[in-house]
Amino acid sequence: MEQAKGRKKRRREKQHHEKRSWSERLTSVGYLLPSVVGVLVFFVLPFLVVIAYAFTNNSVQMDFVGFDNFKSVLSNSAFRLAAKNTAIFSAMAVPLAVALALLLAVLLDTKIPGKSQFRTIFLSPMMVPVASIVLLWQVLFHYNGAVNEFLSFFGVEKIDWLKSDYNRYVVLLLFLWKNLGYNMILFLAALSNVPTELVEMATLEGAGSIRTFFTIKLRYISPTVLFVTILSLINSFKIFREVYLLTGNYPYDGLYLLQHYMNNMFRNLDYQKLSTAALLMAAVMAVVIGLLFLVENRYGKDIDEE
Repeated sequence: MEQAKGRKKRRREKQHHEKRSWSERLTSVGYLLPSVVGVLVFFVLPFLVVIAYAFTNNSVQMDFVGFDNFKSVLSNSAFRLAAKNTAIFSAMAVPLAVALALLLAVLLDTKIPGKSQFRTIFLSPMMVPVASIVLLWQVLFHYNGAVNEFLSFFGVEKIDWLKSDYNRYVVLLLFLWKNLGYNMILFLAALSNVPTELVEMATLEGAGSIRTFFTIKLRYISPTVLFVTILSLINSFKIFREVYLLTGNYPYDGLYLLQHYMNNMFRNLDYQKLSTAALLMAAVMAVVIGLLFLVENRYGKDIDEE
């Protein structure tokens, strides 16, 4: 009798546990459902539409044309110019944004006075609206702007910075001014998590600060370096906002970016070229980010195993 009662009790507890588990699962699904629907509607579905446009002749007939749109876009001189300018700008901006931010973080990680003030100074650009940044740069780099007025004291002739061969460097300066502070904070957080005992042991064994940084600290913060690199790469593509406000739809050749090309295709209702260019850009970014992950995995493999 007692064994039978025990079995019934365990059976009731099991059934109660199963009901509770199903109730918790349904509750979890209910919480997740709005987010899943939102992702499907606003991200997955538009991406599928973009893929469909890239392989069809127009948005009405939707006849399959294979890779004809890709051939047309790749042979387009405007797309080639935009792709070239975007690649050059990202190749300059991303390494500088990572290296300078890491250098600032290492400097602030040492015992120097006024560290909080330095952080505030470098983070202040994040609080400035884009329109204000554009206005500031127009005041500085206009033909009659502050930079030309300053250089005139040294006998340098005035130039229109945004319509000259230096325009890319003007935007590069804006990019670094905006992004260095946030990258620096990320590196500071990573450096604070490096095991102090390893650093102290290396110091006791006679390793200098430079050797300690490259052999210990840099290996431990390699995931943060990867994250900051990817973030800077994405931000280098987003610089289109500032360039567009500074120069309009058709800037000087050195500042005509991929987003300009896609924006102009959208204005002309040429969704096929727009979608094709977007897929090409996404594919290149996926390859670059994949290579960065491979490098980081190989560099920080022994740290992860520890």
